[in-house]
Amino acid sequence: MKSIFRIVSLLEGVSYLLLLFIATPIKYLQDNPEYVKMLGMPHGILFMLYVVLAIVLKKEMKWDTKNFVVILIASVIPFGTFYVDKKYLR
Repeated sequence: MKSIFRIVSLLEGVSYLLLLFIATPIKYLQDNPEYVKMLGMPHGILFMLYVVLAIVLKKEMKWDTKNFVVILIASVIPFGTFYVDKKYLR
């Protein structure tokens, strides 16, 4: 389960960065929302999967409440999921 969470974490982080730093600027600077439409749904699914897997892994990984909250908050901070992978999953 941990390896699946690591993969989802990586994909969620990459999709968030693409959405934030590529698709959104293109949407507002070039008036082209196609990239946001393309990346938005996969990112949303990966985000929900990240949260669900974190909840499932909380007991297995013996995360206390503080660490669990950090792991959840990291999903909404750019590069946060990469920090979680390095600090909590390796």
